[in-house]
Amino acid sequence: MSEKSKKKKVVWQQYIAVVFFMLIGAACGILMVKYVDATATPEQTLGEQLFFLVVLFVLMYVAIFLQIIIHEAGHLIFGLLTGYKFSSFRIMSFMWVKENRKIKFRRLDLAGTGGQCLMAPPEMKSDKLPVVLYNLGGSLMNVIAGLVFLGVYFASGSIPFLSTVMLMLAIIGFAFAIMNGVPMRMGTVDNDGYNAFALTGNHDALRSFWVQMKTNEQIAKGVRLKDMPEEWFTVPSDEEMKNSMVAVMGVFACNRLVDAHRFEEAEALMEHLLEIDGSIVGLHRSLMVCDRMYCELIGENRREVLEQILTKEQKKFMKSMKKFPAVLRTEYAYTLLLEKDTTKAKRVMAQFKKCAKTYPYPSDVQSERELIEIAKIRYEANFFVL
Repeated sequence: MSEKSKKKKVVWQQYIAVVFFMLIGAACGILMVKYVDATATPEQTLGEQLFFLVVLFVLMYVAIFLQIIIHEAGHLIFGLLTGYKFSSFRIMSFMWVKENRKIKFRRLDLAGTGGQCLMAPPEMKSDKLPVVLYNLGGSLMNVIAGLVFLGVYFASGSIPFLSTVMLMLAIIGFAFAIMNGVPMRMGTVDNDGYNAFALTGNHDALRSFWVQMKTNEQIAKGVRLKDMPEEWFTVPSDEEMKNSMVAVMGVFACNRLVDAHRFEEAEALMEHLLEIDGSIVGLHRSLMVCDRMYCELIGENRREVLEQILTKEQKKFMKSMKKFPAVLRTEYAYTLLLEKDTTKAKRVMAQFKKCAKTYPYPSDVQSERELIEIAKIRYEANFFVL
């Protein structure tokens, strides 16, 4: 597939979620207008009608937020039922993570995700691992909740306001179930249905999924990638990289090389993986581009290469992930080593320190601090040479 075709495909995928939310908004909007029209009286003023519309509009967003919680709770419940253990639970940027047997509150922003429930997996037995219920548990819970709200809607027909709210909750629940359960690539991430599909009947994908969950568990315990078992991070073949779940192993292998400061190896591998016709999800691909930029900055630091890497899409991604440590580290190195703007670099560093205070994984922060220090040393070395 050509680079132009890849970009068109990614752009198309990014609009899937937008279309779904537009449809949700349209359906709820029709319900709101019908409610106001059905309950209007001669004595009612335009201001009162607008007030009810605003209240229903706010409740629509509350309903979306509630269904996100229900969805992630579904992953948690069905995960626990199939042998997984709690690791972290995130709604929007609010995250609860298990650290040393204690649940602590942290903050994490991930572009393209409304929430995430990560769990420590059970051991694989006879090359088997329970993955379907864990991956589809969120959609199943949205369907169950949608049916409950639909039942309340029919039972509360004599109370127009309550029945309208219940129908909105049901519609949003069913829409979430479809959006997450039907296999789709959503631009920056794959949805749950796509992940379940990628895992079906594929031993390599199952192993990759297990390693992903296990790696996240170890990171939450404070273990760095470079200190984890090397056999976990075998680089898949180009053919294997076409499976989105297996492709994560290629990403993790690059991350581990960067964490171990094996920058030349990391850069060569990243360049290869970004060029082949693989299935690296958008979020991982964009973060890998950040790492590739960093390696170039502390290496040959060629302006023409960096301008080619830092595309319009990459700039947009980095702006959307401006509170993510790896993005801030790359921006710091770019500002310091290419732009040589120490004032701006100090501002980026201040943002990094602020982010580090609430970031859920201290081992990642430690790794990023080391990479920032390397960039600073490179700058100082070049400054004295000049």
